[in-house]
Amino acid sequence: MSPADEKAIARALLEWFRRFMRPLPWRRTYAPYEVWISEVMLQQTQMERGVGYFLRWMERFPDVSAVAAASDEDILNAWEGLGYYRRARFLHAAAKVMCERHGGRVPSEPEALAALPGLGAYTVAAIRGIAFNQDVVVVDANVERVFTRLLNIDVPPKKRAAAVLIGEAARCLLPTGHAREYNQALMEFGALVCRKVPLCIDCPLAAWCESRRLGVERERPVLAPKPAVIPVFTGHGVLVHGGRTLLAKRPEGGVWGGLWEFPGGEQVGDEPPARAAERAFATLGLAVRAKDDLGSVRHGYTNHRLTARFFRMEASPGVNLDNVLRILEKRADVRLVPCRGTGALAMPAHHRKLADRFFSGVRRRGDAQEQGTLV
Repeated sequence: MSPADEKAIARALLEWFRRFMRPLPWRRTYAPYEVWISEVMLQQTQMERGVGYFLRWMERFPDVSAVAAASDEDILNAWEGLGYYRRARFLHAAAKVMCERHGGRVPSEPEALAALPGLGAYTVAAIRGIAFNQDVVVVDANVERVFTRLLNIDVPPKKRAAAVLIGEAARCLLPTGHAREYNQALMEFGALVCRKVPLCIDCPLAAWCESRRLGVERERPVLAPKPAVIPVFTGHGVLVHGGRTLLAKRPEGGVWGGLWEFPGGEQVGDEPPARAAERAFATLGLAVRAKDDLGSVRHGYTNHRLTARFFRMEASPGVNLDNVLRILEKRADVRLVPCRGTGALAMPAHHRKLADRFFSGVRRRGDAQEQGTLV
C-alpha cells in the first residue's frame, strides 16, 4: 500500500464517518470518564444493549468519585446483566485509585493509565486515542476485520504475525492530530459496513480492498477453531417462608463471584438436580427436600452451556424453620429478602430469570414447565 493510498483510505474513512456516525451518548463531549466507562462496558457487549446500561450507569454514578464511593454491592447491582463481573470489580478498584492518586480524574498519561486495576493495553489505547485524542491506534475485533480484508490476511487475526500487520497498517493510516475521529471511524466502519457478512456494495474502501479484488471477502477473517462446548448441569432450591426467600452469596472469585443466588450447585456424577439443591442447603445447615419442579433455565457463558434446574423447597420433617432461618440471617453470605425485592441484589442472569418468572408473576411463552408465581 503506497503512501498515496494510505492517505486516500484515511480520507475516505473519515468522510464516511462524518456522514454516518451514530449519535452515541459519550460522543457528545468525549469526557474521559464517559469514554472509559463505555469502553469497559462494550467489551463483550452489543452496542444496542450497552447504550442503555451506559445511560443508567451515568444517572447512578455521574463521575469517578461516585463510583469510588459506592459499595461493591451497588456496583455489581448496576452491572447486573452485562456479565463478566470482574470488569465491574476492576472498574470500582480503578476509580478508587483515581481518587487517591489523580484527584478523581481519569489520567491521560500512558504509565498512569496502565497502572490502574483492570486496564489492559486495549483500554489504555482507547482512552488515550478517543478521550484525549493522542496519536495512538485502537484495535478491536471490528478493526481487525477491516484490515484482515483490506490486506487479505489469511491467518486468524489474533495470531502474532497477523496482529503485527494489522497494527502497522492502522498506524500508517493514522492522520496526525485526528486519532479520536480516525479510531472511531475504523471501529464504526467495521461494525456497520465491514461486518461479519460485509456490505461491500456500500463500502467506500472497496477500491483498495485486496480480499474484495480476489473475491474472498466472505472468507476473511480466517476464524480460529472454537473451543469445545462444555455442558454444565446444576440444581437450585427456592425456599419461601413468610413472604421472603433465601439467597446465598457466591464465593469471591470465579464466575459470578460475589453475586447472590438461590442455593445450589453442580450435579455430581449421576445425581439428580434436586439432590444438588438439597446438598447446598445442607451445607448451610438447613435440612430441606425438593417439593415442586419449577423448570429449567439455560444460559451460555464463555464456552460453557449451563442448564440450571430449580425446585421449590420445603423444610424436612422435624425442622424448626423459624429458628434455623433466624440463625442463618446472622451470616454475611445469607440473606432472607422479600420475594419481590430480589432486584436490590445482583444475581447471575439465570437466577434473575427465575426470580422474574415466579416472584414477579411474569409468564413467558416457551418457558419450561411454567408453574406460575410462587407468592
